[in-house]
Amino acid sequence: MFIRTESFKDFIRFYPIVTAIIAINIVLYLLTILPILPSGSLMGALAGINFYIVQGEYWRLITPIFMHNGFAHLLFNSFSLILFGPALERMIGKARFLMVYFIAGIGANLATLLLEPLTYMHVGASGAIFGLFGYFTSIIVFRRELLSAQNAQLVITITIIGVIMTFMQPYINVTAHLFGLLAGFLIGAATIKNKTSGFSSIKTGGWKPARQSFKGIPLATLLVWGGIVLLAILGLLFR
Repeated sequence: MFIRTESFKDFIRFYPIVTAIIAINIVLYLLTILPILPSGSLMGALAGINFYIVQGEYWRLITPIFMHNGFAHLLFNSFSLILFGPALERMIGKARFLMVYFIAGIGANLATLLLEPLTYMHVGASGAIFGLFGYFTSIIVFRRELLSAQNAQLVITITIIGVIMTFMQPYINVTAHLFGLLAGFLIGAATIKNKTSGFSSIKTGGWKPARQSFKGIPLATLLVWGGIVLLAILGLLFR
């Protein structure tokens, strides 16, 4: 479920929302480092800066979700999206996935605005990504039959470690992580708690619970994706 075996072309076809989000992240990052725009102008215009938000620049509640401070920041968040986004996009459908991602990200940024100083500045997709973990957690709580025991255990483990490490690492937007996670969980609780409507929506999303087989997959592919899994988890938890 969390190991990608598709070709690049199939990945784009099966997971267009995840692909589009990653593409936007990459384009905006390139615009911040290439000598196309004045140095720092894009970051200054789109970063989440609480003082400017309260002055009326409300787009800064959305745009920080797509901005990243450095290549490692971009790389790790992109890996996390590649690993944990596709399964959820297929399970709940493109529209609902987009809703979860944006509401969790915006909720994380709103909480940052309300709880952090006016001088606080932040960028990154971590709040939205923790929202995906929150939604997966709601599936485990309310619709456990939709995830295998192994996948449910993996989600719970990563979520718990992520929350713990949020408090142990410097320069982490603790507020965004926690409230992104909470927002994702609450969205899931509101949309899938009813078994009839939830199951119908998940079927519409094009995902059917199935055991994933790794037979026939080249060892090199498994090693590459295993490395990506490790990097994504380490990057999400330790940066």
